[in-house]
Amino acid sequence: MNHVLLGRTGVRVSELCFGTMTFGGPADEAESKRMFNRCLDAEINFFDCANVYNGGVSEEILGRLMKGKRDDLVITSKVFGNMSGTLNGGGLSRRHIVRAVEDSLRRLDTDRLDLYFVHQMDADTPVEETVRALDDLVKAGKILYPAVSNWASWQIMKALGISQRELLARFECIQPMYNLVKRQVEVEVLPLALSEQMGVIPYSPLGAGLLTGKYGRKDRPDSGRLQENPMYVRRYSLDWYYDTAEDFVTYARNKGYNPVSLAVAWVLSHPAVTAPIIGARNLEQLEPSLDAVNIPVTPEMRAEISAFSPTPAPATDRLEEQVK
Repeated sequence: MNHVLLGRTGVRVSELCFGTMTFGGPADEAESKRMFNRCLDAEINFFDCANVYNGGVSEEILGRLMKGKRDDLVITSKVFGNMSGTLNGGGLSRRHIVRAVEDSLRRLDTDRLDLYFVHQMDADTPVEETVRALDDLVKAGKILYPAVSNWASWQIMKALGISQRELLARFECIQPMYNLVKRQVEVEVLPLALSEQMGVIPYSPLGAGLLTGKYGRKDRPDSGRLQENPMYVRRYSLDWYYDTAEDFVTYARNKGYNPVSLAVAWVLSHPAVTAPIIGARNLEQLEPSLDAVNIPVTPEMRAEISAFSPTPAPATDRLEEQVK
């Protein structure tokens, strides 16, 4: 496992990040421990979490598992979701951020978060208020680096501009959705990250299981997130996604690779990507994702794989100026 710099922070992280969304949900604490220890054995030092994962249980389990190892690990969490169900219990107001970080620190049993992600955009709260609240948390030592997930590139750039103007701690890492059928971030978000020297840790490199080999033009399992979870059903509803999945899986197997490993390796091969977030329900599911670091994805190979899905439209309509 290689360890790479996270943007311009000077912090070195493993080239894979383990996402703990299954902790306390599909993976009980015993299985979570097995996966956590396997990640440590693979030299992963980077673990992603969020306050909303399984109602806070994921943070609690991760907190117990990292006891005695905290200083060796880079730990994230997120803020936005309403954990209490109360009127002001969500969003990105100063009021909510200050309360939410204390709750996350308590559940994780730690004195600081290495990265603290705003989980979504809050249209009701000025960006100035959010970045000032995060800067105050940096000054208090409760978070080390603010970070952002699921924002558009213009929203991220607006926040960076405010931070620079007001001399506030800026977003140092972006966590976008990115996989072979979800490539919108290639247009502006990933170029923005390269330009501003920001870390990038994409989630869902397997497309919620779409690219694992279980799905194709006619192959649709009876169970799984793409059948049972309304969010994923809607997110991966287009027929061409399944055409792409079948073509990709055939390609992977012809090359002698597990499609899971190759799907993660393809995401990792983008020059803006620091570390894809991998996840699993059990140790058996985890293994092929760990193997992604052993696949050398050449530019030619990346282009062949990318051809299985449509290239996103460019940011402007001046097609004559696009690089050939």
